[in-house]
Amino acid sequence: MKNDFFLITCEHGGNRIPARYRSLFAGHQALLRTHRGYDAGALRLAREMAAALDARLVAATVSRLLIDLNRSITHPRLYSAASRAASADIRAEILRRYYLPYRAAAEMEIAQAIDRDERVIHVSCHSFTPQLDDTLRNADIGLLYDPARPGELDFCRRWRSALTVRTPESRIRMNYPYAGKNDGFTTALRKRFPADCYLGVELEVNQKQVSDDASRWRDLRHAIIEALRHTANLDRLERCAVPASPAR
Repeated sequence: MKNDFFLITCEHGGNRIPARYRSLFAGHQALLRTHRGYDAGALRLAREMAAALDARLVAATVSRLLIDLNRSITHPRLYSAASRAASADIRAEILRRYYLPYRAAAEMEIAQAIDRDERVIHVSCHSFTPQLDDTLRNADIGLLYDPARPGELDFCRRWRSALTVRTPESRIRMNYPYAGKNDGFTTALRKRFPADCYLGVELEVNQKQVSDDASRWRDLRHAIIEALRHTANLDRLERCAVPASPAR
């Protein structure tokens, strides 16, 4: 039976714009402080999760408005309106400096773990705005996965159950506020790594939980991490209990 290897990533951890590109964002400083500039709370959760699980962490603090590390290269919103205004050479430079190294670092961790005959559990940490345009998001936590991969579905069901025990007041939804098979880093990684070796889950936390109450946010982070630890242990025990196929 394969051992588990945890990888925690955070694609939208900060709203930093490197000095070389700040002129592109003249007049957009306020936007950088909103949900469009970064995922509030996601980096702190990712760091604490990685520390608690002794997991590898790959995180970015460059704003998604410079380049969105959770989009595919062909996605029309890979660059924001501000960075799309840059020349093709500058956009290609941004891609080389930030996007490609970030993705390569995570992919290398996964490939090396699989080479060691380990199963990768990848949690991509995000947060979402409580209201998008005129739509109120009615969830506190979302677990995003690919329904066509049974291992991800089962893992997220167990994680949701463990969360319900630890934070019963929270509303936890599956594949919400986005579909787990939509364009994103985990979706790209599923195309490269097989389902028996790679589980990719995107964790989404409502930013209302991040900003409303510091003690509530601390408790929620603890519940998320402990529920994940419990789920991984339970999943491992169940896999251990499956009898090996008889030799032929």
